[in-house]
Amino acid sequence: MSTAFEPSLSTSTMRPPLSTADVPSMADSLPSINFGFDELRDRMAKFTVKFDTFIEQGRKRVLEERNQFRMNVTELKEDQRMKKRDIEILSQKSTTHNQTLAKEAAETNEMKAAIANLSAQRDTQLATKENLRQQIEDTQRQIDTRLAAQRAHAQHLDAQSRFNIPELDFWTSTLGLRIEGAGMNDHLKFVFTHLDDRDWTREVWFELDATKREYEIPYCKPKLEKEQVERVLEKINECRELRVLLKGMRELFVEALKA
Repeated sequence: MSTAFEPSLSTSTMRPPLSTADVPSMADSLPSINFGFDELRDRMAKFTVKFDTFIEQGRKRVLEERNQFRMNVTELKEDQRMKKRDIEILSQKSTTHNQTLAKEAAETNEMKAAIANLSAQRDTQLATKENLRQQIEDTQRQIDTRLAAQRAHAQHLDAQSRFNIPELDFWTSTLGLRIEGAGMNDHLKFVFTHLDDRDWTREVWFELDATKREYEIPYCKPKLEKEQVERVLEKINECRELRVLLKGMRELFVEALKA
């Protein structure tokens, strides 16, 4: 409970003023407070050292990480360059391999074509060989047939010659026949005289071509009918007897001279 201020009381109760020397200062009257500046300073110094150490370590770590990053980037670039080089080498090898495969495929196709061509040539040659063998067999049979015919003809001529020699003597001595060469191999000229009643010395003749198996008469004088000469040739080619030829041609000459 508050009390009223009384000046008389206040005056009576106040102490007499003190001298200046005896009056205490206000600072002395303040309580003594220990702020711990030394401890704080020490702690701040330690904190500063730790902070500087932390900063230095952080700087070093950043530098190391940056250097490591640069090294990693360099290694990655080198790896990328090496891989790019490897890719180029592999691409070149792949191209070379594809070219080799294409070349081998082309060579394979060429070899197949060559084999097919050779097979076709072989088949053709086998067929030709078979045809030639058949032709040889046919030719051999023809040769054998002709040889047999020639042997038979030779035997016939040999047998006929026994009669031709006396008969030729008769024709030459009695009927005025003369046999001469015609200037070519296997060509004979048969000359008759004593056929023309008006001139016994007049000569008529014909030329016999014996180069082929079928006899031919290419020339005669005087000229005779071709059909008549061919009939005589048919007879001589059938029988192969000389007297048939001489008799037939002499008769034709006699008829031609009479005409």
